[in-house]
Order: sequence, then C-alpha cells, then structure tokens
Amino acid sequence: MKIKSTIEKIPGGMMLVPLLLGSTLHTFWPGTGKYFGSFTNGLVTGVVPILAVWMFCLGASIHLRATGTLLRKSGALVGTKIGVAWLAAWLLSQWIPPGGIQTGFFAGLSVLAVVAAMDMTNGGLYASIMEEYGTREEAGVSVLIGLESGPLVTMLILGSTGLAAFEPRLLAGVVLPFAAGFALGNLDPELRDFFSRAIRVLIPFFAFSLGNTIDLHVVLQTGLPGILLALIVMAVSGTALVVADIAIGGGRGTAGVAASSTAGAAVGTPHLVAQAAPQFAPVAQAATAFVAASVVVTAILTPLAATLWAAHGAPCIGRSPVARDATAADPVAR
Repeated sequence: MKIKSTIEKIPGGMMLVPLLLGSTLHTFWPGTGKYFGSFTNGLVTGVVPILAVWMFCLGASIHLRATGTLLRKSGALVGTKIGVAWLAAWLLSQWIPPGGIQTGFFAGLSVLAVVAAMDMTNGGLYASIMEEYGTREEAGVSVLIGLESGPLVTMLILGSTGLAAFEPRLLAGVVLPFAAGFALGNLDPELRDFFSRAIRVLIPFFAFSLGNTIDLHVVLQTGLPGILLALIVMAVSGTALVVADIAIGGGRGTAGVAASSTAGAAVGTPHLVAQAAPQFAPVAQAATAFVAASVVVTAILTPLAATLWAAHGAPCIGRSPVARDATAADPVAR
C-alpha cells in the first residue's frame, strides 16, 4: 500500500491528515488516551514533549550564520501580527459595544474575541508548514512566534496593561530546547546532521497530538459567524504578513500565509483576560467559542492556503525554488 505517497498528494497532508485524525478522536472518543494509559496516552496527549524534542532538533539544524535571517523574519512576522491586531481592536472598538454584539447574525462577537483570534499564531502549525515549504531558518522563527502566545499581548492590545503577570522564566522555558539544540548543532556538524533528520519524522506525531486538543463541535457552536471570523483573520492578517515577509523578511510570502492561523493557546485567553480584567467577564464565554472555531478552521485551511501559495502564488524574487538547501534564504516546494 502506498499510504505515504497518497497522504503527500494532499496539500500539507503529512501534517493535516494526522491532525484531522487526532481531532476526530478527541471529538468522538475524548477519553481514549486515559482509557489505554501508558504509551498510548503519551502519544495522544504528548503535544508538549513532542514539540519540545522537535524544537531541539530544529535548533540543531540551523547554522550560526543564519541567525540574522531568523531575527529579521521573526521580527517582521511577530510585529506585523501584533500590529494588525492593534489596528483591528482600535477600529472595532468604534462600533462594537463593550458587552459585545447582542443581537443579529454576529451575536456574541466582541473585540476580545477578534483580538484573541488574531494576535497569536499557532507556532507549531507554522513550523510544520515551513519545514515542508520553507527553509529551516524560517521554521525556526516559530520559537520567537511562540513568545507572543498567552494573554499578555491580548491584554496590552485591549488596554489592560499591568493586569497580567509576566514571568521571564516561562519565556526562557520556550526558548531553552531550541537554544540547546542550536548550540550543539553549531559545536558539532555531525550532531547537526544527526538531529536534523528527525524534524520531518516528528511532524505527524506532533500534528496528531495537536489534533487531540481540538473539538470539532466548536465549529457547530458558533456556526457560520465563527467560520467567517476565521476566514477574516486569515485574510486580513495573512495579507499584511505576506507583504511583511516579502518586503522586510526577504521571503516569498509563504511564511506570511503560514503565520495567519490562530494559536491553540488562544482558546484560553478570553477567560484568562476576564480573570485579570473583570470588565471582560460578560463576553468571555462567547469569545471562547469564537476563538475555538477560529483555531479549528485556521488549523485546517492555513496548510492548504500555504501549499497553494508556495506552488502558485509565491514570487521567486530572482531565485529558483527547485532545490532546497538548509541554509538557503528562500523557501521551496518539495
């Protein structure tokens, strides 16, 4: 049976298929991991340790001379993502009341929901896509993208500065595995070669575990408005991110498309924000449903959009995207 070749015919299939399998399992049989326990439970619920190993191997694969590219690209994407969310919050606050929209098609939608869905990128999803369609340096940007995750940025955007605890040790915890791999990979080229081989192998395992954090019923809870929010998030932030990736990051725009998703961690943001800023408590529950829908929809559509962009929409910027080099500056289709 040619299972691998069949999966790879699907855009982003090596990530998308395991993710859909995991989300289906979590939706209809959410207790599977706990029921079987042991290694099965570890595989089902192991998104964090699997991602930690992946980040270590990703760090090991990046050569020291590529760090300038890493900082330039991450700064362009993170700055643009947060900037677009800031602008959206300012514009929407002019006509959406503090208690959210109460009636009509978009009933339940609030500025909190839009900002939480827009200001955080799914770093693991981004890294998976860029490992498939970009360079290792572009995939490594996911480490710095992950620094924007959590309620702090959302609170800053919503004008809640000072209400959230900012612990540097947690940020260090995000960076350390990548930094350790980066150090070892640059100290010993053989280790770089050894660890870099595991990057693609870990993608389906991480995607399956990530899928097991997604309940497909959330799409039904918000219906068409939730789906439209996800599409708007991808279209608005994605357009700005593509421009930033090409103009500032020196890429072909694929990284911008890959960064247009909503982070899974964003689902918990509305309630965390409401705990620190009680004025958002009345809209937190509805906002959670909208953000969850955006997570699900963007997790499915972002890989498809990135695949189509990499194959048909990305400008070559004077270089041929036929062959890939681990230290090349431009992404290519594999």
